[in-house]
Amino acid sequence: MKIFVTGGTGTIGTPVIAELLAHGHTVLALVRSTASERAVERAGAQALRGQLTDLDVLRAGAAQSDGVVSLAFSRDYSTAEALTRGVTEESAALATLGEALLGSDRPIVAVSGTPWISGRASTEADPLPIGGPVGGRALSQQAFLGLASRGVCSASVRLPRTVHNEGKGGFAGLLTDAARRSGVAGYPGDGSQRWPAVHALDAAVLFRLVLESAAAGTAWHAVADEGDAVRDIAAVIGRRLSLPVEQVPHEAFGPFGPIFAMDQPASSTYTRETLGWEPTHPSLLEDLEHVQPLE
Repeated sequence: MKIFVTGGTGTIGTPVIAELLAHGHTVLALVRSTASERAVERAGAQALRGQLTDLDVLRAGAAQSDGVVSLAFSRDYSTAEALTRGVTEESAALATLGEALLGSDRPIVAVSGTPWISGRASTEADPLPIGGPVGGRALSQQAFLGLASRGVCSASVRLPRTVHNEGKGGFAGLLTDAARRSGVAGYPGDGSQRWPAVHALDAAVLFRLVLESAAAGTAWHAVADEGDAVRDIAAVIGRRLSLPVEQVPHEAFGPFGPIFAMDQPASSTYTRETLGWEPTHPSLLEDLEHVQPLE
């Protein structure tokens, strides 16, 4: 199949493109810059210049493809307003891509996040919460999966709080960045709250499996580590950076602070049993050993 991919040069997108190409698919990737264009072409994919907000470009990419993988999201997490704007842009893009596939039964796989359920690990059957700073994303996902009734094979891969590779990425990466800036490997709350995680190379395999075989209107969990205590994550970061490990107010983490403070483990039992997905790459705590010491 020829697959149109948005967000193809990021932590997740780069291995997704490689995974698709390695299994016989061709890839058309949305790129924003000459550097990104060169990167995807070196990988063996075709490039389509445009941004996530260029809806006509998205329509054109989807129209000439046999399927779509939608990964792109704004990189501006600096304020709650910026985060909300990113959700709005993603929602418009996803609606546009879905509409381009109406009645075709072609597959489209979108990225989402695992939900949090009080007192237990969330599962694929749990709904996404519609409150909080990213509640709009849950509403967008509801509409997206609803396209299954309109001749679109829409499916969602829910990613955990940290998608990592070589010690970088996700919430753990944001903790590392904050530690470098502040001189303290900090964690909100008492640090016992748990964050799920997955290696980017394992997540890429699941995106391919969902694209190739998942039923329309379904959601799947790309979770390898059900939940690592945030205090343990901070401890590895502190050791790698030779910094003290301390509790800090959640406000120090900006718009993500309230989410950072939540206990949010997630399970992928159903995904593994149904699609035969099995993570094989290092866990988050193992991968954080790649964090480079301060110079």
